[in-house]
Amino acid sequence: MAAVVIGRNEGRRLEASLRSVQDAGLPLVYVDSGSSDGSRDVARSLAVPVLDLDPARPFSAARARNEGLEAVRRRWPETDYVQFLDGDCVLDPLFPSAAMRAFEKEPDCAIITGHLSERSPNGSGYHRLCAIEWQSPAGRIDNFAALGGIMAARVAALLAVGGFDQQVIAGEDSELGVRVALANFSVIKIDQHMAIHDAQMHHFGEWWRRSVRAGHAFAQRYALHGRTRFRDCRRELISAVFWGGAIPMAILLLLWPTRGISLVLLAGYGLLAWRVYRYYLRRGISQSDAALAARFMVYSKFANFLGVLRYCMNRLRGQFRIIEYK
Repeated sequence: MAAVVIGRNEGRRLEASLRSVQDAGLPLVYVDSGSSDGSRDVARSLAVPVLDLDPARPFSAARARNEGLEAVRRRWPETDYVQFLDGDCVLDPLFPSAAMRAFEKEPDCAIITGHLSERSPNGSGYHRLCAIEWQSPAGRIDNFAALGGIMAARVAALLAVGGFDQQVIAGEDSELGVRVALANFSVIKIDQHMAIHDAQMHHFGEWWRRSVRAGHAFAQRYALHGRTRFRDCRRELISAVFWGGAIPMAILLLLWPTRGISLVLLAGYGLLAWRVYRYYLRRGISQSDAALAARFMVYSKFANFLGVLRYCMNRLRGQFRIIEYK
């Protein structure tokens, strides 16, 4: 197994990320997407090979991981498995060996993931939201929203499906999971801690842009795989369009003809929040965290809808560029 660490202006987090891979005993390549904060120098100071992506082509996590995998195969052609890690994460040293054991037991498995935790879950409400998002049970994955970019992958399976889709600028990890499953490989989350994520998110604007990015991912993933047996992102896309677009539009268009009665539709957002709150309680989330997640789920619908619109505009232009949220 070898590792590919990707990053863009990760600052001090990058050093911790690279050291964690070295501590796990894995050879690695660092792929940089146009950093201006000295990230490349940090990697070189640790004797880590650095791959600078050509700025003439659009940056994306998918492109970085693909080119990182190519670099690994050139340097270590005998590599059977690759560990992907983002530069804002620290790898658990026990995860790579646990993942390789799982691969050996499951010959049809293409991707192994594990438990992700947040470094400072109480650092801000946005960190709490990330910590809640990372919680999902171990087992075979068929809801690919639970698959993030921190993963171990079987190189042969990645090559068989063509790697990450470089046109997918958000949700490229989940999109890969769908293609892997359509090719009759499995994706498994093992009951093993995998990595610590350092969100460093303290402002509403950062969270909002991240939610716009998620909406773009919903629309693009549905366009690619929404009509497959997985119906990828069908529910998420409908929800974003309904709550983030259709209901607000109906309220505004009917406001004058109904003499304000259309405002009663706002009660629907209260119902949505209550349903989300009850859902998280059933999952064992605390009341305070469930209330936080429910409130921001309502807010996210509007950002998601803007992301859907952005995808539509990008598709008309035929060009997709990354949506940075920090």
